Amino acid sequence: MTVTSVDPYREIVFDKDGDGPRGQAATLAGLARRGCTDLVLFSHGWNNSPSVASGLFSRFFAPFPRVAAPGARLGYAGLVWPSMMFSDEPVPDYAALAATVPGRTAVVARLAELIEREPAEEVAFAEFAALLRHLAGIGPDVPAEGPAADHARGPAVAAAPAFLLGDPLTVFGMFADAADGGAGVPPGGPEAESLLGGDRVRRLWKGAKEALRQATYYTMKRRAGVVGERGLGPLLGELARTAPALRVHLVGHSFGARLVAHALRGLPAGARTVKSVTLLQGAFSHYAFAARLPHEPGRGGALRDLQRRVDGPLVACHSHRDTALGVFYPLASRLARDDESVLGREDPRWWAIGYDGVQAVPGTAVLTLGAALREGLPASGCASVDAARVVSEHSDICHEELARLVARAGRFG
Repeated sequence: MTVTSVDPYREIVFDKDGDGPRGQAATLAGLARRGCTDLVLFSHGWNNSPSVASGLFSRFFAPFPRVAAPGARLGYAGLVWPSMMFSDEPVPDYAALAATVPGRTAVVARLAELIEREPAEEVAFAEFAALLRHLAGIGPDVPAEGPAADHARGPAVAAAPAFLLGDPLTVFGMFADAADGGAGVPPGGPEAESLLGGDRVRRLWKGAKEALRQATYYTMKRRAGVVGERGLGPLLGELARTAPALRVHLVGHSFGARLVAHALRGLPAGARTVKSVTLLQGAFSHYAFAARLPHEPGRGGALRDLQRRVDGPLVACHSHRDTALGVFYPLASRLARDDESVLGREDPRWWAIGYDGVQAVPGTAVLTLGAALREGLPASGCASVDAARVVSEHSDICHEELARLVARAGRFG
């Protein structure tokens, strides 16, 4: 679908495995032949519809012609991938869910039926948990993830969230508690010892609905990494060979930020075509680029030191006003095998890069948005930019100030 706010514009597409139509790199290389000096490539986040993504591209790119320096000739690309909207509603849209996980329509239908009926039998909760594992593609031999969930195993072999492997009654009770802000009886309390009663059944199914949301979240999180590493990374490598003078600037929102960040894993060694990376409200670990995790020094983040593959700065915009990352991301990420509570946001191990910026990477520049626009960004390495001045919630990214920040990062402003 053509975006009308900027020209020249191209759209590239990947499926859930990172495969796309042949010739996409050549299409982007054609922008250099048209005289473009810089390519701004933007990946959407939690969107299910390509038309919705295209509309986002149009709004986001609209300010760029105004912020580019006279000598810069910009080309634009939108990256469309099969993601799912992670809304704040208790249950995802089942039609959208079925479309996003092809081949599992019967599983989605049975999940919807159980949530509608809310049976009181324990076996129903066990069945629901098994269906969630099947939905997420989790086999019996997949290990559970802990605080180092975004460590360096890569998206294809990522560990399973422990909530998909734990006792269903305990897990659903904890999610119900979290959804109520900690109200109610903890799952290990006296009520857990009694036969399932009406009130407790309703609470457990409330928690089961949240577990379904989190299972879809996990699926999309893993998919973003796969598409970035197996799809975008190799495409950028091919582009570097065919149009080496074209300066590429990667921008991603939410899971799209995770996608473009993981493209650095798939970028061939020695390719220096990526001149900047800007992560807008990134929905992945703030320790992703750390060589050593503060709570587990023997391990590093999934993208440790990969900012060095960027021939320029890697900029993470963050906002404490982003409740999707401040509340729902930690809820999805925090539950580990050692029975840690999913309640509260006090444990920074589980925070997202879009909530408080890059962490545990020495030398990271820490700036406000105003300071970054006035004084500029470092020539290389990581920078955390507090964008709360303009970013009021997770999807609030279409601002001229953020376009100017991308231009600053890419040295074409």
